[in-house]
Amino acid sequence: MCRLCSPAAPAAACPTFGPAFRAPAGETSGGAQAAAAARTNITAASMPQLSGQDGTRILIKGGVVMSVDPDVGNFAKGDVLIEGKKIVEVGANIEAADAHVIDASGKIVMPGFIDTHHHQFETGLRSSLPDAIVVNDGKPENARNYYEAMLLGFSQHYRPQDVYINELYGGLAQLDAGVTTVMDVSQIHHSAEHSDAAIEGLRDAGRRGVFGYFEGWWDGKEHPGGARRIRKQYFSSDDQLLTMVMGGEIYIEGYDEMWKIGRELDLQIALHVVTTFGMTPTFDELAKKGVFGPDNIFIHMTGMTDDAWKAAADAGAHVSLSVPIEMHMRHGEPPIQKALDLGMSVSLSSDVECTMSADFFTQMRGLITLQRMRANERALSGEENFPALMKSADAIRHATIEGAKGLRLDAKTGSLTPGKEADIILLDAEALNVAPLNHAPGAVVTLMDRTNVDTVMVAGQIRKWQGKLLGHDLDKLRRELEESRDYIFDKAGVAKDLFA
Repeated sequence: MCRLCSPAAPAAACPTFGPAFRAPAGETSGGAQAAAAARTNITAASMPQLSGQDGTRILIKGGVVMSVDPDVGNFAKGDVLIEGKKIVEVGANIEAADAHVIDASGKIVMPGFIDTHHHQFETGLRSSLPDAIVVNDGKPENARNYYEAMLLGFSQHYRPQDVYINELYGGLAQLDAGVTTVMDVSQIHHSAEHSDAAIEGLRDAGRRGVFGYFEGWWDGKEHPGGARRIRKQYFSSDDQLLTMVMGGEIYIEGYDEMWKIGRELDLQIALHVVTTFGMTPTFDELAKKGVFGPDNIFIHMTGMTDDAWKAAADAGAHVSLSVPIEMHMRHGEPPIQKALDLGMSVSLSSDVECTMSADFFTQMRGLITLQRMRANERALSGEENFPALMKSADAIRHATIEGAKGLRLDAKTGSLTPGKEADIILLDAEALNVAPLNHAPGAVVTLMDRTNVDTVMVAGQIRKWQGKLLGHDLDKLRRELEESRDYIFDKAGVAKDLFA
């Protein structure tokens, strides 16, 4: 919010918001001398201070608006009015003389992406397992697999400070890429201190986060019973950016206690469901017992029987798919069509950055190209009733509102709907890799990448502005992440070799 610019001043004179931001009509500096003095104390980092606060009105003006809400619609040239942390109005030409204006010409304005499954504690180990499969298959070339190298290896050596810097840096990286909401599946709750560090890292990143309380390996007193303390201490209010989900992995002894605690605390229960972990018999047994519910988030869902799928669908469970990872790491073929045919809510997730990018443009392209490949093959083979081809707008829906539904956040985020909180991204449609713009959803899904993310807003607060992430010393954080990486590699007895 800029209270230093006179209404007659050119936009470029705004010392805080820059050339694309105009002060509201009628606001003056109270004198040229005072304004000049005040300008000397303004820094770029102070810019988002008033955005998102009660009474602050911001008008995003003249962008290509994709609301992802059929009742609101889309606008080739439209506006979004925000007051405080909430969206007030979406329309073709909104008049708001008291609002500060963001010039969105040349930008696509849409809801932020929602990642429903991301192991953020692994951020410092990015690209360390690029060729790994998920579990050991007994072949020498796959001896270095994800389960043994990461969960039974690297993760055993994390200190709370390692958890914190990994969570924070990973959260900021995704925020920079337009992912405004995450469910963090940390699997690092070795002690109460580890859990607290994960929550603090999520909080300090400044985006909407769902804390996934999954397993730990050290202190049997912390997990799963620590969920009660954590719920009371950190998540007693629903009116905050952070919420909580209970992990309920069925490959771990005592999973029934995790499910019991999760439901006692009115938390959703999330779990990986992967055929390569030998889960099919256990999952079938649970399906027969009728214990599935709308509070379940099933991640991957590969290799399950038709009966188990039907039970999950009938229960209203949600499916989170990590399409590139599932194809790459031998989880099994991503069950895109199965979930769609059953009418299930399906979201996208990045999973593990030790093996694949957390970039959501990659996730959307993985989803749409695999679904279309399978459908096209069935068409070419002569089938008459082959599935409908997924469209770009469908991929965007799975990357936004479906994720919000899966995390019970659709009343707050996932679409540009008046009354929801303003989790909004502005994407550069005039960039070299996109211009000229001919189809807005198509440009986002088939052409764009993280470099097109110009501005990011979470609950009305501007977190990235004109290509620059705000409020953090990223060089300092990178050095801390590298130090953490070095410590974990050393303790795990793994030599750093850039070409091994």
